[in-house]
Amino acid sequence: MKEFINTFKVHSKSYVKTNILFFTFVICSVLNGCLLRFLTVRNYFDIRPVIADMAVVLIVGAFGYFFKPKHQAKYFTFWSIVFIMICIINSIYYKNYISFVSLSLLGTSTQLGSVADAVFENIMELEDLSYIWQLFVLLMVNHSLKKKSYFTKVAKIENGKLRALNTLVAGLISIGVFISMLTTVDISRLGKQWNREFIVMRFGIYTYQFNDVIASLKPQISPLFGYDEKAKAFREYYETRENTSKENKYTNVFKGKNLLVIHAESIQNFTLDTSFNGVPVAPNLKRLASEGLYFSNFYSQESVGTSSDTEFTLNTSLMPASSGTVNVSYWDREYVTIPKLLKEQGYYAFSMHGNNGSMWNRLNVHKSFGYDKFYNYKNDFKIDETFGLGLSDKSFFKQAVPKIKKISETKGNFYGTMIMLTNHTPWTDADKLDEQLDLSMHYKKVNEETGETEELEAPYMTGTTLGNYFTSVHYADSAIGQFIEDLDEAGLLENTVVVIYGDHDAKIKKSEYRRFYNYDPETNGLKSSEDPTYVDVDTYFYELNRKVPFIIWTKDQAYQEEITEVMGMVDVLPTLGNMFGFRSPYQLGHDIFSVDKNLVVFPSGNWLTNNMYYNAQKGESKLLKEDATVSVEEIKNNNAYAEKMIDISNSIIVYDMIKKTKETQTLLDQYQKSQSN
Repeated sequence: MKEFINTFKVHSKSYVKTNILFFTFVICSVLNGCLLRFLTVRNYFDIRPVIADMAVVLIVGAFGYFFKPKHQAKYFTFWSIVFIMICIINSIYYKNYISFVSLSLLGTSTQLGSVADAVFENIMELEDLSYIWQLFVLLMVNHSLKKKSYFTKVAKIENGKLRALNTLVAGLISIGVFISMLTTVDISRLGKQWNREFIVMRFGIYTYQFNDVIASLKPQISPLFGYDEKAKAFREYYETRENTSKENKYTNVFKGKNLLVIHAESIQNFTLDTSFNGVPVAPNLKRLASEGLYFSNFYSQESVGTSSDTEFTLNTSLMPASSGTVNVSYWDREYVTIPKLLKEQGYYAFSMHGNNGSMWNRLNVHKSFGYDKFYNYKNDFKIDETFGLGLSDKSFFKQAVPKIKKISETKGNFYGTMIMLTNHTPWTDADKLDEQLDLSMHYKKVNEETGETEELEAPYMTGTTLGNYFTSVHYADSAIGQFIEDLDEAGLLENTVVVIYGDHDAKIKKSEYRRFYNYDPETNGLKSSEDPTYVDVDTYFYELNRKVPFIIWTKDQAYQEEITEVMGMVDVLPTLGNMFGFRSPYQLGHDIFSVDKNLVVFPSGNWLTNNMYYNAQKGESKLLKEDATVSVEEIKNNNAYAEKMIDISNSIIVYDMIKKTKETQTLLDQYQKSQSN
């Protein structure tokens, strides 16, 4: 035994000495994976993702041995750059979206202006660039070894194929150890990929990213595999699902009326209650909310597709795709949508947008959704005033009114979707808008020398990203107010219901909100966290603050009510359906007036009730009311409900379940008819 131990020590020492570059690559890559988790999900003490990252790096590194020692540095440098970029991109993305980036985003790269803006806005932050150290260390080690003729010496004794095989075995052993530590829930979520934060916390960033490559191929691969199992779950879900819809005071109240929906780009709910120096940020939205039905706890449920996800979810009452976006990868499936349902009642459906029709593939998608015509930038509007990504909202609305009037006169009842644009990130043109806000803070202070009270001014939100956002929202709000007036003057509001919704939150960093809520004008900094008025903008505050406005308004103001029940975009179709007399057999949401308690499910698997926000990735929750009580059983049931909703929705999207169900039913009807004959 003593001789064996001594021999092992000698061989181990020799192995380490002749594999310095490889060990540098492995150690640096694993440490960077740990650093990313520390800076994002704050996962400090879990050994599982460390083992998973090491297994991936060992397997990748093993193939470096197929190169001669003097060329191995090129291979390890290449993969170091790949791993560094994975960490940098995910670090930036997480800060803006509280999630991790997906390869499927590459398929939508021309659509994702908001993501690109976020990258350019944050790329110079030291924290995001902290992963580059790996490259410098690797190059320094390689340079030092070359000076010592290290690679020439190693080449004489190294058997590349044998070392590659041994390293692969070490990687596979690491995988085996890692798998033994997993639960069935862990494995299930890895396969589904929608709970990205959870996967990174359990499996590490490299396993997540490689698994995402596979998940991103689902549009091409998935329809070929697993259909029978998914179809069975799909049928069972709808056969056993309880129908919560019931008659209530809003049933059919708008039947036969026009429906005009305003897609308010990036407008968040808190802006309705925000003002600067006595000037409200969104006075028109605030007024319309008070004059109609105002859903004050309404959340968008978008994923990487942002605005396009919202359009899809609102029109179908389905969740966004778990991988990629419907507009790019799954637009050619069959969906039951609001335009199609209203067209069954004789409505004409149209949509309008001040951006290119190719953005988010809307030219194809809107036709697929059942819109009769999509009016878009350049093709249907005069380009007389542009801000940001396209035609200004005011010019867009001004030119839209006569088009809508003509539709009303020639087509009868209509369903129209108006997609706003000016308030799209990055708001760099905010200072050029004709609606400006004084974003400074005016305050009073007693002069210690004279004893007199002085009027002072501090910059507050001036020049900040959030400040530019407020200015842009102020402009968008003014555009909406003018649009309502112009519709009224054109006589289009007498038989029309106007719906306004924010498509998603503004994706602004926590640090901006900390300044907004905790500004100290005397220091031009933040209040102390010990200050009794200090607002802790933690993850839960940030998530809950992402709610957006949802307003249903009519000129006669016949229905005025604030609905505080939590509600998601998936509930819009059932709620409007109850009012207008239509229903989708595949809707996953609920008529908000027919439920006592609602549950909002997010694409990440997180969920929200009136009493609790639950973070499924971390298995943590926050009670929203001091006297609220939530049982463990209720949490388990809600988790199961959330997972089922996401899975069923994704099956409908990926496997084109609605079309295949109709085809199956048609064949069954034909068979039964032939049998009866």
